[in-house]
Amino acid sequence: MSKSQRFNFTDNPDAFGVVDSIPQLAFILIKDSNFVEVSGLLDTGASVNVLPYDIGVKLGANWNEQTTSVMLAGNLAPVEARGLILSAQISEFSLVRLVFAWSKSNEVPLLLGRMNFFREFNVCFYTSQKVFELSQK
Repeated sequence: MSKSQRFNFTDNPDAFGVVDSIPQLAFILIKDSNFVEVSGLLDTGASVNVLPYDIGVKLGANWNEQTTSVMLAGNLAPVEARGLILSAQISEFSLVRLVFAWSKSNEVPLLLGRMNFFREFNVCFYTSQKVFELSQK
């Protein structure tokens, strides 16, 4: 069994100014020799990991070279997205490959969803304590 690590929830004001604590994870995304420090929302309701357009561009990805179309659902259904595989360095864990639906919009949040963040990591939420725990599979 891999070591686990706890992370604090992040306090974020909503659209009405009410502060809510959310499970948000800071980590580094890597593509070739480019890297970007990001923060993503752990979303058990998201089918896929979602990446905003500008982050993919900062990593040197070319939209026209990504040929796999991805259909998003829910609020993100109207947004065009394409598959993009990146490496991620999350805290002290081993480097992991994450598959993203790279959206053609910057109006989407970076989401860590069931495909494939929750397949690479076991996650336990301790919401009353405002922490979550990760262990790599």
